[in-house]
Amino acid sequence: MNPPIRLHLDPEEFAPIDRLAKELNVTPEAVAYAGLNCIMRRVLEDPAARKEIVDLEFGRRQGLPGWADGARGVHIYESKKDE
Repeated sequence: MNPPIRLHLDPEEFAPIDRLAKELNVTPEAVAYAGLNCIMRRVLEDPAARKEIVDLEFGRRQGLPGWADGARGVHIYESKKDE
């Protein structure tokens, strides 16, 4: 059996994934697996995707990704649905 892949997310990274999962009525793990599926297919077709993976590994140490809640400041709240 292969070892599990563990992904540690900051709360600002988990929040948009959780919102999308709830919107689609799936688990956050399903969203993460779909993302992995997309990038693995893209890597086969686009060599630039490999560089993106390397850049993201370094960039994650520098701050939040563009899709994380804290990365866009107030704009993320404008896109949230009213509860």
